[in-house]
Amino acid sequence: MSLGQIIRKKREQLNLTLDEVSGYTGFSKPYLSTIETDKVKNPPSDELLTKLEEILEFEPGLLLHIAHMQRIPPDIRQQYESAEAENQKLRSFIKNLIDTKPSAKKLGSLLAQTKLHAEKADAPLAAGRMVPVINKVSAGYPTDFNDLDYPVGVADDYVRCPDLHDPSSFAVRVVGDSMEPRFREGDIVVFSPAAEVHNGDDCFIRFAMPHETAFKRVFFEPDNKVRLQPRNEKYSPIIVDGKRINGLYRAIIKYEKL
Repeated sequence: MSLGQIIRKKREQLNLTLDEVSGYTGFSKPYLSTIETDKVKNPPSDELLTKLEEILEFEPGLLLHIAHMQRIPPDIRQQYESAEAENQKLRSFIKNLIDTKPSAKKLGSLLAQTKLHAEKADAPLAAGRMVPVINKVSAGYPTDFNDLDYPVGVADDYVRCPDLHDPSSFAVRVVGDSMEPRFREGDIVVFSPAAEVHNGDDCFIRFAMPHETAFKRVFFEPDNKVRLQPRNEKYSPIIVDGKRINGLYRAIIKYEKL
């Protein structure tokens, strides 16, 4: 979600018109409209953003942070956001350890000493999350993929995903033609472990016994069986025992070359 979209959405939620915001801020209605429609070349001034934060009841400093990030040169911002994406995943991983392991007190003390704080459940608004592409280099899908346990820093490429707040999300490049015509080889697909999976969803599947991964449509059959259905009709579906599957992650975003 862009800065302008964030501002417009909050204004509409508060039932304020552009005329009213113009009167409160002292900036013209046409200029405010160009901000909301992302037609301005540069982010608004800090003075205006500070006024908008107060009038639109944003958390102080939020709009300033988003705008300042947009002013950073793309290459520097890429480095910052890539590091932040990995840091968020690490914080979530540590929080998971604290919530589930017997040594929670010891880990909690260590977390406090390192001044690392677990990510809040309600993620703040942002112009987009950087999601790691985890099979950029390796051929095929990453067979060693394991939920939150793929090594921190493993990705050497990231994609920006607006309106995505799942710190465990990941992306892969499509391999082969079994999911054509909807997904073609080379497309980048983003998956979210937090997204609920239903019959017919396109999913990244992780297997045990043996350990491997795949990208197929999933259908839940009787007797704990799961049908993995390619979209390409020249390939036959595969029926597997549900016990073999230890990870189902629904596709939520697709990037394709035009």
